[in-house]
Amino acid sequence: MPEMNCRFGNIIPMGEIPNPNEWLFISDVEYDKFFDTIDAEVLYMQMKGMLKCDQCGRLWFFWNGYDKEPICYIQE
Repeated sequence: MPEMNCRFGNIIPMGEIPNPNEWLFISDVEYDKFFDTIDAEVLYMQMKGMLKCDQCGRLWFFWNGYDKEPICYIQE
């Protein structure tokens, strides 16, 4: 099962479907391109992914897809 290591060693599982650690999002501009009926699969392909570490709260954004290095954000 795929997983990701957070900065301080917590392992974030990535293989569950649905995944309680993964959030999907889309920009308002991209979303506005969808009107009338929405094909869920097409919408899904346009979304970006984010993982949230349940230990430290870091957010790991996959801005360029899951095959690229994610960018980490943490609360101040």
